[in-house]
Amino acid sequence: PVPRLRGVSREQFMEHLYPQRKPLVLEGLDLGSCTSKWTVDYLSQVGGTKEVKIHVAAVPQMDFIKLYLLTSWSREQPKKHIKNSSFQRMRNTTYGHLEKTQGSRKNSFTGKDVADIRQQFPSLGGDITFPMFFREEQFFSSVFRISSPGLQLWTHYDVMDNFLIQVTGKKRITLFNPRDAQYLYLSGSKSEVLNIDSPDLDKYPLFPKARRYECSLEAGDVLFIPALWFHNVVSEEFGVGVNIFWKHLPSECYD
Repeated sequence: PVPRLRGVSREQFMEHLYPQRKPLVLEGLDLGSCTSKWTVDYLSQVGGTKEVKIHVAAVPQMDFIKLYLLTSWSREQPKKHIKNSSFQRMRNTTYGHLEKTQGSRKNSFTGKDVADIRQQFPSLGGDITFPMFFREEQFFSSVFRISSPGLQLWTHYDVMDNFLIQVTGKKRITLFNPRDAQYLYLSGSKSEVLNIDSPDLDKYPLFPKARRYECSLEAGDVLFIPALWFHNVVSEEFGVGVNIFWKHLPSECYD
């Protein structure tokens, strides 16, 4: 199990926990009013005209190879907006994952949009308080995520440190140490093993050698995921979360 700690201060985190470079669930942090305000109706009203990107799959286990990016729910609706009908579909019939908005801030390296809820959803950004365990100049992005129940996001790693804030709903997270990359059958930053609970051992015989670290995130929990740690996410309930990525190395180290 991933360790859980309550009431951790910035000093405790940065001096004693952060240097260990291991996952950690933080409880009892001040996250603002989002944990009580972010209902389906509220999000639809506040952000209902915002164009967004949604990943969709026909089955719970998303395949990063076969995945397609949904740009519309129907021929009559050319752009995807956060409306109540969209939420209901994600809650009931489709394995959907709203990953981020069409951002206006650019990554200076790639020219691609960089998500920041405070910029793209300022009315929602005011509801959430980021854990201030890092300096503002280290901030890279904040990704607004809405997930259908049962959705399983493939195992992957990120090159930056990450706080996964579970605002509403519940997730099960399975993590793997970077040292076990040799057992994960990687394609780029992603594992080809989609069903980590019942893997095809004829195809992936080394996978059981990878040691699993697991935790369950409830509303209000924050998971620290160090850079390069692999993580697989199962949304056990319809829920809303926010990822905060920040740079723990000098900016020139990042591609």
